[in-house]
Amino acid sequence: MTLFDLEKEDMGDWYTFFSSKVDQASGEVVYDEPEEGAAEFRIRSVAKFWEERRAKRKKEYKMVLNPSTRQMERVGYYEDLPPAQEKKENEDSWDYAITGIRNAFSAPDVPIECNRENKLKLLEIPVFIRFAGRVFQMMAETGITEKETSEKN
Repeated sequence: MTLFDLEKEDMGDWYTFFSSKVDQASGEVVYDEPEEGAAEFRIRSVAKFWEERRAKRKKEYKMVLNPSTRQMERVGYYEDLPPAQEKKENEDSWDYAITGIRNAFSAPDVPIECNRENKLKLLEIPVFIRFAGRVFQMMAETGITEKETSEKN
């Protein structure tokens, strides 16, 4: 018998850190293989976070002219946030996304604790940003593959 805890919040999956660099000739990002004993980060999708935030915001609607059909269409959008609030929401999303850190050090024998301050400091490191971006990309590709597989069955 397999038991599933439906009340448990999804805390994400563990991903082993892999380095990357930007190829100077093509401008494309080249990802390295994870090294033995590299740091690991537990990361979860931020889709649920943004859905909850959008649900709290008021959606505005406007009638705009569609130039190709020459018809008026109703378009919905969310009003822009003030810069400080937008920055805070972005930081909140990263705090939500990264739920665990293991085997990562800021100096020899000084482990990086999984707290908001350290998560935001990681975002100042370009190689970490590329790693996290690639992880989110892999999550999206996996989600699409799983959806296509379930639709075929």
